[in-house]
Amino acid sequence: MYRFLLTPRWWAINVFTVVAIPFCLFMGSWQLGRFETRVDSHREQQTQADDARKAEAEPLRDLLPVTTETSGRRATASGRYDTGHQLLVPERSLDERRGFYVLTLLRTDDGKALPVVRGWLPGDAGSRADTAKVPAPPAGHVTVTGALQSSESPGSKGVQAGGGLPAGQLGVISAASLVNLVPYGVYDAWITATEADGAMTPVPPAAAPGSGLDLKAFQNLGYTGEWFVFAGFVLFMWARLFRREAEAARDLALGITAEQAPGGPGQVPDGPAQDGPDDAPQKRSPAGAA
Repeated sequence: MYRFLLTPRWWAINVFTVVAIPFCLFMGSWQLGRFETRVDSHREQQTQADDARKAEAEPLRDLLPVTTETSGRRATASGRYDTGHQLLVPERSLDERRGFYVLTLLRTDDGKALPVVRGWLPGDAGSRADTAKVPAPPAGHVTVTGALQSSESPGSKGVQAGGGLPAGQLGVISAASLVNLVPYGVYDAWITATEADGAMTPVPPAAAPGSGLDLKAFQNLGYTGEWFVFAGFVLFMWARLFRREAEAARDLALGITAEQAPGGPGQVPDGPAQDGPDDAPQKRSPAGAA
């Protein structure tokens, strides 16, 4: 009765099923592993951030280039603030409040500049009343301590990269964004100062790119479910086709054709026969009619 499994059509169906189900399970497991890796890295990042806040600050040169291990570590650098190139980074939220970062370039002793986010202020970076609260950077030779951060990209969390910005504002904190604004080299990193002057609030360090529970992490979790659903769908369709073919083979073995099967094209539905036009009773003329 199951000889139909040996037909070329069913050979193709079986091969596809045998290949598709393990492939879907493998891809689902791989996506689940990616999600678990991001969860583990997020936990490690939190642990490293706690340890970094307690650890002693290290020289900037010892922590570069920025990696997932050095991101968030306390770094120290010495030099002079370039008061002529202080920038405001608009549309940055802190504790669900809208405001902006105050960024000043520190000309380090080795010649390169280090972007330093000196703090955060509430309000609009385009408002004179709000920007009037920005304190002037310290004068003279200073030593700055803060959490080391990697350069941002247009897709980084909190970045508002769309549209042009007025002079004195910066959308993305990165060496690529600053290289055309200053006449000297800039480190491919930045720090957020541990202490803020005046009315500014210190900006907490962000998690390293790819280490937090961001949208990509939950996309991995969603893909996991999709691949497992695909595997179940392939198995369901195979079982459905098999059942239909098996029932057809059984009916054929019993001598039942498609026309004779219940509901087939040759069957007349059960129920009382209805009078057709030819079966309608003839109306008789009254007696004596011509």
